[in-house]
Amino acid sequence: MDRNDRAVTAFAMLGHAMFHTYELVIPIFVVSWLEAFSTTTAFLGAVVGASYALIGVGALPSGLLADRYSSKRLILVCLLGMGAAFAVVAGAPNVAVLTIGLVLWGAAASLYHPAGLALLSRGTKERGTAFAYHGAAGNVGVATGPLLAAVLLAFVGWRAVAAALLVPVLLAVVVGARLEFDETAGSSARGADVAATDREGPRSLATFLTSSRRLFTVGFGLVFAIGILYGVYYRATFTFLPDILADLPLFDPVPLAGRSFEPSQYVYSGLLLVGGIGQYVGGKLVDRARLETVLVGGYAALVVVALAFVPSTNAGLAPLLVVAGILGFLVFMIAPINQEAISTYAPADARGLSFGYTYTAIFGVGAIGSSLAGLILTRSTPAALFAVVAACAAVAALVGGALRRHSGRRPRDGVTADD
Repeated sequence: MDRNDRAVTAFAMLGHAMFHTYELVIPIFVVSWLEAFSTTTAFLGAVVGASYALIGVGALPSGLLADRYSSKRLILVCLLGMGAAFAVVAGAPNVAVLTIGLVLWGAAASLYHPAGLALLSRGTKERGTAFAYHGAAGNVGVATGPLLAAVLLAFVGWRAVAAALLVPVLLAVVVGARLEFDETAGSSARGADVAATDREGPRSLATFLTSSRRLFTVGFGLVFAIGILYGVYYRATFTFLPDILADLPLFDPVPLAGRSFEPSQYVYSGLLLVGGIGQYVGGKLVDRARLETVLVGGYAALVVVALAFVPSTNAGLAPLLVVAGILGFLVFMIAPINQEAISTYAPADARGLSFGYTYTAIFGVGAIGSSLAGLILTRSTPAALFAVVAACAAVAALVGGALRRHSGRRPRDGVTADD
């Protein structure tokens, strides 16, 4: 990677780490919120689902902005907005204000992925490697955020922990603002559509619809469908996983020095950290193997691990830790593979729009997974939940197979497929 690639990737890594620090610390707080407020698992699941859904609802307009304006500026606004929203969460006196804070967080967070991934797609020459490092950084946030929260919750209340999360995001803003880079160097080096450097984007409803029709080839349509299924799998699996683990006798609270420690929270943080390795492996795989084959294989593996999770909880500590680690590895390994698929099947001048649409699918429609998980766990068992997520992965693998058959005519770096 050259100097510009490194600067672009470092900036996106900061934003990604902060996004996931906040995103996956929320499930850690769910247990505390259920105790602090008079509410049900189903209602809180709906609130968290609404917050996550806003990430998807805002992804499309964010993608349009990323095709017209500086991704760096959009990401800095995103970071400041997420910090301000969590300040509201920290001071929430009741579930209504908590809901407002989470909704504001979702709206601010919606800026990140379309802007950050369009920046990597257009700004870096070594795209797969950039996605790999970007993904690994996300999982640093994914793992260290919940881990830090779990440790602090043993000593202070959840409000103090939520307030402490303002410190890293402010540091990220200061460091990120000082980085300088060319946001379109990668597209220029690959000789992709020069319109990618114009920052014009759709100026009216008519041009937006024209750009959308050009984007939605058969190939991109299949990638979009896979994004929906991935979003449901991801949200349904992780929103209440800390609660599921906490209910296992293997992870009963451990008293230590007058404090009560929750082993389940450290296991959850550990499997998220393993996911960082998965992100790195996924990004490297798409630089070395056929994209569509890796995509199908990844989703097929997700079917197997989902079906194995509940049996592993009855098989002892070691089997559970192995299966949980594989789950974390595979779920996050798929992310950079999906991102490369979006970049491959979208024109270079519509990368912001393409990531906007796809992250509307992943975080918007996919947020149904949080509400679905809360409903299933209220009325049924974790076994039913993991059967549902396994079915989502199975359908995604089938759609990936259709994409593989179609891939002989796929677009590359802004060259439209003959669909």
